[in-house]
Amino acid sequence: MASSNWGGLAVNNKEIFKVFFREKPAMMLVQLRNAKSEVYASSLAKQIDCTYSHVVKILQQMEKEGLINFDKQGRLKLLTLTKKGGEVAEKIDHIRTNL
Repeated sequence: MASSNWGGLAVNNKEIFKVFFREKPAMMLVQLRNAKSEVYASSLAKQIDCTYSHVVKILQQMEKEGLINFDKQGRLKLLTLTKKGGEVAEKIDHIRTNL
């Protein structure tokens, strides 16, 4: 897939483009954006009704794309959105609420 622009997000390959047109990954970003407290992969999996292993796989792709960070706190990894991730989550949330 050639490089294209989707809402300010450069999409350089088919894989990451496919990820964001599925409900669970989109809701993961929105949940992280709207979180009132610390979020971990296990709590995120429960919030979106998804398996932990599936959530981790998607989060790893998101980290590679610069959308989230894993911040290690002892044995746990806290999830945070990057600036880019926050912008994408805001656009997804806007689309979702306007449908």
